[in-house]
Amino acid sequence: MKDKKRSLVTYLFPDSYIADQFRTIRTNIRFVTGETNKKVFLIASPGSGDGKSIIVANLAASMAQQKERILLIDANLRSPVIHTIFNLPNNKGIGNILRHRIPIKEAVCKTEIGKLDILTSGEASFNPAEIIGSELMEDLIKSAAAEYDVVLIDAPSVLEYTETRMLANYCDGVLFLLKRAKTELEKASEAIRVLELAQSQIVGAIMNE
Repeated sequence: MKDKKRSLVTYLFPDSYIADQFRTIRTNIRFVTGETNKKVFLIASPGSGDGKSIIVANLAASMAQQKERILLIDANLRSPVIHTIFNLPNNKGIGNILRHRIPIKEAVCKTEIGKLDILTSGEASFNPAEIIGSELMEDLIKSAAAEYDVVLIDAPSVLEYTETRMLANYCDGVLFLLKRAKTELEKASEAIRVLELAQSQIVGAIMNE
């Protein structure tokens, strides 16, 4: 787990070139959204293995260093990773909130990085699509948006699982992640079409080297 935490470059090496790139992404998001009240963003990619969780973790850490209240949600109930990156327990999270109606405050984990909080995936589910696509999940996101300056959501790949499309519809915008020399153009185009059908707004793209 310690090896995973070393991937938080924006926190461990704030003066590095990579950390500066994340600050650029952070600034661009602010520029695109302008003075609007958009604050809930889904990080989406066409397929798996694109480094999406590492990207969203670093973006969250970068934003939190600006004294903003940030909540990072791991909505990947199938293969959660966020708790391992931050070396956090995963005994309480989204699964517990949606299945047992525990308060969000009981499930949120504090971190040592600015005002960054983490909501892990929590209790495993045999039907992630049903849980994530429920009105309870939509209400959870609305509640989080009322408490935090920015909410970032990590989720499974767009083309493989339906719940990500539902999540996209609940969010103010989508940050589309592409892996250089790996993401196929055809799959990227299909994923964008799927997100548009979900009536989501793609506010930007991130190219992962």
